[in-house]
Amino acid sequence: MSDHQQDLIPSRDLVGYGEHLPDPKWPGSAVIAVNFNLNYEGGGEATLANGDAVSEGMLNDIGVDTRHGVRDPLVESVFEYGSRRGVWRILDIFSKYDVPLSVLAVARAVEQNPDIAQAFIKRGHEIVSHGYRWIDYCQVPAEVEREHIKRTVEILTRLAGERPLGWMTGRPGPNTRRLIIEEGGFLYDRDSLSDELPYWVEGPKGPHLVIPYSYETNDNRFNGNAGFATADQFFHYIRDAFDLLVEEGRAGSPKLLSIGLHDRLIGRPARAMGLIKLLEHMRSIEGVWFCRGIDIAHHWRKHFPPKSAI
Repeated sequence: MSDHQQDLIPSRDLVGYGEHLPDPKWPGSAVIAVNFNLNYEGGGEATLANGDAVSEGMLNDIGVDTRHGVRDPLVESVFEYGSRRGVWRILDIFSKYDVPLSVLAVARAVEQNPDIAQAFIKRGHEIVSHGYRWIDYCQVPAEVEREHIKRTVEILTRLAGERPLGWMTGRPGPNTRRLIIEEGGFLYDRDSLSDELPYWVEGPKGPHLVIPYSYETNDNRFNGNAGFATADQFFHYIRDAFDLLVEEGRAGSPKLLSIGLHDRLIGRPARAMGLIKLLEHMRSIEGVWFCRGIDIAHHWRKHFPPKSAI
């Protein structure tokens, strides 16, 4: 690798906050911040209907591998279940427990069900850009990804009536963070699994805020043999993470618990029972701040501006 190529690769931070974490000063002296994220992706996945060469082989709920050169009606119907039925069940559950969501919305998906954008907004949820397509951007050329970012902002702004301020690709490439910073309209991104508190990174236009996501406290474990098989397994796993973080928060080290949901996964009736049990448990605990990504971003910018956080 040449010296020039080395310069293009950002340095890694394997230290973070170290032993002594900052007190995040969550609102109301909360001992934990809980951020639920609903992935809305149906219609943006890989399918010949979107001009792709393959069908979707990831998180399709039924364990079917990628198929090349042919549409897979059953796989497509799984994603359709999420947008036709699962998303509404989840929205009703969160309305019942009065908990806000960050909706990670794929623009191509929202484009094919435009009324859903207004439903998210009217219920008080935040729309976070989840990219133009639900694909892996690791090998997408920078110029194509730049156009996708532009198209995503236009579509979500037009359909929601307000532009997205957060970004989460999910499967980002080496150019993703630089490109969204260059776009200039995003206050934060979620493309990191590296911490339990927000942090600042240096970008091409100065400090940029990262709010970590999680593939671990996530209903994606319903997809495959090594994960959740029942609603109770989901409930117990996420509850244990929550309870430990509450204990740590009460001891003086509050943190953020980011939870990932998918309408085609947790939106199924039997699985949704685990989500209901989780919300009931969380609602029974004092000192919980239920928040959206944008709420965290505004809070962090106010209490931990870049100079004091880097």
